[in-house]
Amino acid sequence: MSEKPASALPPEGTTDLPHFVSDAPFDLRSVQTLTPEQEKIYFASQLTLMWWKFKKHRIAVWSGIFLLVIYASVFISEFLSPWNYQTKHTRYIYVPPQGIHLFHKGEFQGPFVYDLKRKLNLETMTREYTQDPNKIVKLSFFCSGDNYHWMGLIPADNHLICAPTGKPFFILGTDRLGRDMLSRIIQGARISLTIGLIGIAVSFLLGIVIGGAAGYYGGWVDMVVQRIIEVLQSIPTIPLWLSLSAIMPASWSPILIYFGITIILGLLDWTGLARAVRSKLLSLREEDYVLAARLIGAGPSRIIGRHLIPGFMSHLIASATITIPTMILGETALSFLGLGLREPITSWGVLLNEAQNINVVAIFPWLMLPVVPVILVIIAFNFLGDGLRDAADPYK
Repeated sequence: MSEKPASALPPEGTTDLPHFVSDAPFDLRSVQTLTPEQEKIYFASQLTLMWWKFKKHRIAVWSGIFLLVIYASVFISEFLSPWNYQTKHTRYIYVPPQGIHLFHKGEFQGPFVYDLKRKLNLETMTREYTQDPNKIVKLSFFCSGDNYHWMGLIPADNHLICAPTGKPFFILGTDRLGRDMLSRIIQGARISLTIGLIGIAVSFLLGIVIGGAAGYYGGWVDMVVQRIIEVLQSIPTIPLWLSLSAIMPASWSPILIYFGITIILGLLDWTGLARAVRSKLLSLREEDYVLAARLIGAGPSRIIGRHLIPGFMSHLIASATITIPTMILGETALSFLGLGLREPITSWGVLLNEAQNINVVAIFPWLMLPVVPVILVIIAFNFLGDGLRDAADPYK
């Protein structure tokens, strides 16, 4: 055997070998020559990598932009609406949608609509409206119109577009009380869209906490949680909605009913997420990094929140983008059945409640227009969820 060099032997009187490991920070550039493209990728953060991959999903990007625009509109919905959504135009009941024109008799007049003539059809006992080609109603932008309270707090009367007082301007028609459908759809978005966000917060809080506890501790905790989930999932959804909605007193204000419906939707939708979280934690809790966290004294809440949940963040993102439209549909269904929100508050479900009678829909089909934004929002959330799920795993 060859003897160790003197420099490698420990000093006399000691038993420790010298420390040969450099404590200088490691720099990849010192051991490998990187091109600018490689350096850009190797030193990019996780969020940067996710953004690069998300941008490649064009449909998801456009869906995200659409959702950002429509969610931003809820803050200025009164300004975007031509009329106050509660204003009743008694002379214009069940007016069909009007078209906006730019030219009148070959001359440019700016945006305008034609005035309406009204007559009563004695056979069908309905009002019939026809355009008056000799009278135009010019439209104004950034004008003063119906009074309203912004967010229910600040009085104002500014609108993006409006017509002269008393003149007809109904792009999407009016309902049985002469209320403008476009204004009601725009302002109904505030309730229908935010109810999904608040509901998902309740659902995710319950699903992650309860499912995380079941998956991390196992044993009797897991057994109790699973039995509760099985009981809740065995109850038919519609009867459960009906019973919980019936609990809310009829004397409650619309705001209390709004929060009540939100909590109901959140309490009923956490079971699927809880099972997904539980199954993921059962497999991840045996990993070495979890054991290392335990050995250094990390508690269960820190291990679950800082080490386990980020390991399946892509699944949580996909679940969120699926659950939000589910809750929007839930509110729409309850309000459509007359068991959710009710007047004077408005939402897309409340508007669709007007279209329950098939005979009314056959005569006034524009009453079904509130279903269009519901469909668009749900499709956009599905496309956005696909893009976010793929972007959450940028190394795949």
